[in-house]
Amino acid sequence: MKRNDLLVIDAEMVRERLDYPGCIAAMREAMAALSAGTTRQLLRTMIHMGEGRTFAQMPGSLADDGMFGAKLISVFADPGSPGRRRHRGLVVMFEPTEGRPVAVVDAEEVTHIRTAAATAMATGALARPDAETLLIVGTGGQARTHLQALPHVRDFRRTLVWGRDTAKAAALAAEFSAEAVPDLRAACAVADVICTVTGSATPVVLGEWLQPGTHINLVGSSAPGPVEVDNALVASGRYFVESRASALAAAAEFLAAREAGLIDDSHIAGEIGEVLLGRIPARTADTDITIYKSLGHAVQDLAAASLLYRSLAA
Repeated sequence: MKRNDLLVIDAEMVRERLDYPGCIAAMREAMAALSAGTTRQLLRTMIHMGEGRTFAQMPGSLADDGMFGAKLISVFADPGSPGRRRHRGLVVMFEPTEGRPVAVVDAEEVTHIRTAAATAMATGALARPDAETLLIVGTGGQARTHLQALPHVRDFRRTLVWGRDTAKAAALAAEFSAEAVPDLRAACAVADVICTVTGSATPVVLGEWLQPGTHINLVGSSAPGPVEVDNALVASGRYFVESRASALAAAAEFLAAREAGLIDDSHIAGEIGEVLLGRIPARTADTDITIYKSLGHAVQDLAAASLLYRSLAA
């Protein structure tokens, strides 16, 4: 590349070059650095432009002497899939020496992959080492990327898929040599790791369904309002977040349980980066239920985009 070239990384290039092992490692580094205070980001700001139409901005810096930039993304209802939303946008990267913009990256594909990679990172830190059964709740794009990412951190012997649309669940399960299950409650009772990746506005998984020792990743809701699990589930587990500030502003399930008077802010056991840094234990016993709330953060997008940029600019 020439010194002043602006690298444009489209969706196809993201899919080809952003591998899960590398992205999971990048998420570990980014989350540890966020909790250590060596990276910085602002809370996501959103401009609502009518029903089902939002424009969001997520700026951040990987370090004082590291890459910096912002994710600019639209979250619009998908007319082809009622109840689902598309996240389209760009990650804009700047280099730290002269402040030059050096890359523009397709944000939709980065979001798909890094979200699943972050879930895998958290599962690796929080789930029991002997976890054998994985349950994916949902059948959309994030369900597919989570099915690809999670086996990199645990050796699952059994993988289950549940969806309201049984045909979609069966097709997705067949693609990944998994089992489509009709009874979500029964599936939760045998799962060691659960990932909720739905667009549901109301709880689909209830706390009374989980067995002791389960780890659950809450991924589908990224703003106040829609919740994928009930208040009892949130109250029953060790609740970990990516950022306390972001969780207190936007973690829908946590906010609902707090409003119901079941928990207060101290219920947040810690940031996932604090677990990675060894400051907070993931578990106090094998019977603990652990919860990871995924909201998505600028430093995650920037870490993934920086990984792509370095691999393509070399």
